[in-house]
Parts: sequence; C-alpha cells; structure tokens
Amino acid sequence: MSVYTLKTTQRIPTDIESVWDFISSPKNLKEITPDYMGFEIIGNSPEKMYPGMLIQYRVSPVLGIKMTWVTEITHVKTGEYFVDEQRVGPYSMWHHQHHIKKIPGGVEMLDIIDYQAPLGILGDIANVVFIKRQLAEIFAYRKKAIEERFGIMK
Repeated sequence: MSVYTLKTTQRIPTDIESVWDFISSPKNLKEITPDYMGFEIIGNSPEKMYPGMLIQYRVSPVLGIKMTWVTEITHVKTGEYFVDEQRVGPYSMWHHQHHIKKIPGGVEMLDIIDYQAPLGILGDIANVVFIKRQLAEIFAYRKKAIEERFGIMK
C-alpha cells in the first residue's frame, strides 16, 4: 500500500482575506467540486472551520455510487493554512493541507494531498488506472472555479 501525493499551486489576483473567507467556509465546497461527484453536506455546517470540526458529506466518486465521507479539520492558522483529514470515506488515508500566502499582485494557494487508496495492491492498481487522474481532474475543476470567482492572475 503506497502513499501518493498530489500538489497543486494556484495564483489568485485578490487579497488574503477574500481567499481565506472563501476556502475556510465549508458551504463553498460544493462550488469547487464537479457536479458529477454529487457532493452534498449532511447536516448544518458552521460558517467558518475550526480545529476539531467534523464535516460529513455524501459524494459519488465511482459509478454514481453514493458514499459518506467524514473529514476532520485538524489544524487551522487563520489566513495561512488549514488541514483536513479523512475519518470515514473512500480512502485508507487522506491528509489535505491548504496553504495560502501573499505574493506580489495577489495570493498563492498551495494544496498538498497525501492519500492512500483502499484495498492494498488493488488500490495501488486503481490509483494508476483512475484515482490519480480523477483527483487531477477534480483539482483542475477547482482551479477553474476559483478563477471564475476571483479572476486569472496575469
């Protein structure tokens, strides 16, 4: 069972406060998730995340099959970063760091996702066949959604 890493970086032409307000609110997750994932938050979610917060949602990552995914916000440093970790869901392990920092003309957003596919060697094969590609597509969609909201950095 291998641990895989996906890193994405995006430069956004706005201020730290605007990006932080958007990415730190669980209600905005649906806006940056492709429709085919069938993303929906279960229950009420506070406006802003905090350490220890659990977010429960349903997703359909494979063949339209609905599954529950629960993540815990484990670390938050306002205006700089937060970390979510899967507690229940499709992966054997999921650790997602969201970092933002001020740069000339805007904000740089860095995501670092460390994950482990389920089912041992079968999960490693599934990662090669489709999981890695699907995650890249999800984050490409997210990049486009962020660009539509905040603009494109020149």
